[in-house]
Amino acid sequence: MRIGELGERAGVSPRTLRHYEELGLLPAGRAANGYRSYDDADLRAVAEIRTLVGLGLSLEETRPFVECLRDGHPSGGSCPDSIAVYRRKLTEVDASLVRLTEIRAELEAQLAVALLQRPPVPRCALTPSAPAPEESS
Repeated sequence: MRIGELGERAGVSPRTLRHYEELGLLPAGRAANGYRSYDDADLRAVAEIRTLVGLGLSLEETRPFVECLRDGHPSGGSCPDSIAVYRRKLTEVDASLVRLTEIRAELEAQLAVALLQRPPVPRCALTPSAPAPEESS
């Protein structure tokens, strides 16, 4: 298949595919006419890259997964280098969760202080005052 068809089937632009090629993630074969030529294995590689990028991996971090697929493994995540990337990324996510929990606690504390120190809300000039009770004669 040509680059346009691969892009359409993978849900990415030809420009993205050329970028993957520049990075060495998607080596393109060439047809007799010089056009790039791709197959279903390339479609699987692009799908793997997109899935991993969606999980927060950088394009460079996807390299072991793509290489694993290219080596004939049924899953890009089944090779030792891919597993190492998963572990490293989980460590990063855990650290981010700890930091986000700390930030949330600090924001909650700051909000509580702000609410305690808030001056009374002035009565709006447009809101009519309640009528004074009438006196009985």
